[in-house]
Amino acid sequence: MRKVRVLIRLKPTLMDAQGVVLKRALKQLGYNSVTDVRVGKLIEITIDCDDDKRVMAEVKEMCQRLLANPVIEEFEVLDETTPTSAR
Repeated sequence: MRKVRVLIRLKPTLMDAQGVVLKRALKQLGYNSVTDVRVGKLIEITIDCDDDKRVMAEVKEMCQRLLANPVIEEFEVLDETTPTSAR
């Protein structure tokens, strides 16, 4: 069994409306050193497979087919022990 985390966020070229609102609120609370806030989703997937390459390939395919919108989002597949990017 492997646990994999997928981090999905808006592409950096797109405005993150939630991030803008949170940044403004943090500044109002006195956190003036905050320069940027980006909001994303974290998805945890448990897979019954011990083949690292197969797990990463399957999770990347899941992201491309369903979990992330490739037009506006990017994703990063994070292994439980070692971060591995997949875009």
